[in-house]
Amino acid sequence: MSGDFAVIGLGQFGRAVALSLVREGAAVLAIDQLQERAQMVESEVDAVACADATNELALEELGLERMSCVVVAMGARARETSILTTALLRQRGIPRIISRAANELHGRVLLAVGAHEIINPELQMGQRLARNLAHPTILEQIALDENTNLVELANPEQFIGKSQEELDLRRRYGISVVAVRRGGQVLPPMVPGDRLERGDRLIVVGPPASVRRIASLA
Repeated sequence: MSGDFAVIGLGQFGRAVALSLVREGAAVLAIDQLQERAQMVESEVDAVACADATNELALEELGLERMSCVVVAMGARARETSILTTALLRQRGIPRIISRAANELHGRVLLAVGAHEIINPELQMGQRLARNLAHPTILEQIALDENTNLVELANPEQFIGKSQEELDLRRRYGISVVAVRRGGQVLPPMVPGDRLERGDRLIVVGPPASVRRIASLA
């Protein structure tokens, strides 16, 4: 399974990661110490192993060095286990280790013992929910860096029937429209003469504060 993925810990989050990777066309080795959890995904992933990831001999037998990425997906109740597993994986030279953190301290420890990246799904989901509640016209949002977001938002009523030249969004708001979603299609950037229609969704790039200003118009 060279160049593919392993997911260690098959709770709700780990199963979601493993099965989503499969749907994306990736080959996945799913690992859990509990046989009943491993059996839940056995028919859907490429390979399953019932193993203790804190056992060095078990890790050696799994041959995870051949994987391009290992996701340590254990939950908050297994913090010590996730830390030890992450450290052992780093010692084995895994090229990319993504570990699930229960909180900020846990995340710092995981990075210190060898995780290349950490993820806190509860924190990220809470932040996403808060953004959606505070700015319901922002439909999707990706932080490209600290100062730039890529956002899909509802087209404000006052933009309907206007062209990009008339709106002059870069000068007035400091954002750029990179595409327009119309119906089920994503259209290329607007050209001179193109006018926005009711129901359009704007895909824009710009600073978070500027994006919020635009979203508040809808």
